[in-house]
Amino acid sequence: MYIEREIKDKFKKVANVYSVVTLVGARQAGKTTFLKEQIKQLNSSYLLFDDPDIRELFEEDIKKFEKQNIEGHDISVLDEVQYCNDAGKKLKYLADVGRKIWITSSSEIVLSRDVLSYLVGRVSIIRLYPFSIQEFLNLKDQKELTPQILERVVWEHATFGGYPKVTLVEDIELKKTILKDLYDTMILKDIARVFSIEDLKSLENFVKYLSLNIGGLISYENISKDIKLSFQSLKKYLDAMEKSYLIARVLPFYTNKIKEITKQPKIYFIDTGLRNAISKNFGSAVDGKVFENYVFSELMKSGFYPKYWRTKSKAEVDFVIEKENEIIPIEVKLNNAMFTIERSLRSFIDTYKPKQALVVYYSGKGGTITINGCKISFVNILEMRKILRIA
Repeated sequence: MYIEREIKDKFKKVANVYSVVTLVGARQAGKTTFLKEQIKQLNSSYLLFDDPDIRELFEEDIKKFEKQNIEGHDISVLDEVQYCNDAGKKLKYLADVGRKIWITSSSEIVLSRDVLSYLVGRVSIIRLYPFSIQEFLNLKDQKELTPQILERVVWEHATFGGYPKVTLVEDIELKKTILKDLYDTMILKDIARVFSIEDLKSLENFVKYLSLNIGGLISYENISKDIKLSFQSLKKYLDAMEKSYLIARVLPFYTNKIKEITKQPKIYFIDTGLRNAISKNFGSAVDGKVFENYVFSELMKSGFYPKYWRTKSKAEVDFVIEKENEIIPIEVKLNNAMFTIERSLRSFIDTYKPKQALVVYYSGKGGTITINGCKISFVNILEMRKILRIA
């Protein structure tokens, strides 16, 4: 069963312009399935670089590889090409002789200086995440929604995540098993292997620590004391997990851009189902921190890179996005029984004078109020996505 992905239109546009299109995202997020669907009606070749024969020929003689696998095809898909040596030089050769190449990678290591620098002007990069809430609804063929139905769907999506293989099964215990297997594969293959991490136990302890502290400020000093890891290991692990699409760092919002780099980040998981599997916490209800992480994930899937805002007096706004020079603060509420605005959001509005703000709720009712010239909309997750697309 194929579910159309929201990146399709963007992918088609860039594929008509660039010699090389790189599709990156976590393992089993659906990259291969998406590209195989796009090449169905095309004269194409598909090459999986987990195959040692394919990888060896690519590394040893790119011209023989071209003649064997690419010549005579309009499009060639190179799947998981990050495992190859000198991939940048070889991909540049293929692009320069007029070959059209689509690449997948489950790690952003393919975007490193050693690869990307060879492809400047030749490559477009598109990120594919696990199913968004809209893609999840499409999978379930859920066209009509009531608040209660949406709550149930969001609970399932937030609890077990959007990895296609997980969403396609109904049995809850099987969902948990698939998530655990996916995590084990990601840790062993995409993180430990690609980033040369030998101490798997300390890596797993760190991942577990982060899963229990989602949305919290990251203090290297505190974490180092708590789980007895060096600063260097912590930073290496964080970088590896982020580049493998397990987690994302959220920087603070300041008008002084230098401060965004120097202040503490927050950590969220790309997929809340995978987070719940790691923490071994599949609740019968969505809790506040998981829903906050879930909103973050949906913002990323909508193409945004959220920041957070916090003052020295600890006034805090969950997320701030910047769109077309407009600043939009976003607060996350588990329940919205009344249209109440917290002091922190009021403080942000007074300081930055945004035209609009969002309060995203899991359960409750929608509406709008205006404070200090700012339109504040109380919305569910679908309404948030709709507003941000046209904001």
